[in-house]
Amino acid sequence: MLADYLPVYKIRLRTERLELRLPDFDDLAALADRAAEGVHDPDFMPFLMPWTDAEPLQRGRGTIQWQLRVIAELTPEKWTLPFVVVHDGQVVGTQEVKGNQITLTREASTGSWLGLAHHGQGIGTEMRAAVLEFIFTGLGAEYATSASLDGNGPSSGVSRKLGYKADGIEHHVVRGVRRQDNRWRLSRADWEAHRKHEVRIEGFGEEARAMLGLAAAEA
Repeated sequence: MLADYLPVYKIRLRTERLELRLPDFDDLAALADRAAEGVHDPDFMPFLMPWTDAEPLQRGRGTIQWQLRVIAELTPEKWTLPFVVVHDGQVVGTQEVKGNQITLTREASTGSWLGLAHHGQGIGTEMRAAVLEFIFTGLGAEYATSASLDGNGPSSGVSRKLGYKADGIEHHVVRGVRRQDNRWRLSRADWEAHRKHEVRIEGFGEEARAMLGLAAAEA
């Protein structure tokens, strides 16, 4: 089985409505369909890399290639877990967690998108809450970070709702225009004060921990 060689595939994060897992090929095809159907209002670009400007087929293909690439490049020192988000048996989006020398930095970052048809249902908050449980309880981190381009109200709203605090700004050029990127930081204490979703972490055993550069969990 694939999980015998890549034990991070055993990880499952479960909330009241959602399951987050690393994608198999059927999941990748479903996620590509969501990308092809649309991810955001075309008048507002929420991503630093405007990958959604492509035609539907290219958006879907690029989504599959990105997911496969980050899984293939995973090392204990630097990794990205591109979880797919499953709601009512359907893949509706993706929620990434990124770590870099996490035993030293003690922090991880997140990024995500949802298919446009699944916006406005609280799924974005719930899937972020799932990976925050993984970051703080599973990985033992002290901080979680995120970012949202100025004007991305839904993303910044999720961050505020979950207890993040503003952590400075950066400027980037997106579609040939200067854009402000707002950084967000969540401490363990603020996360605990804003926890509202029950999250179960499954399959995060010693082999999966080792793939992410972590020591075996204490008994």
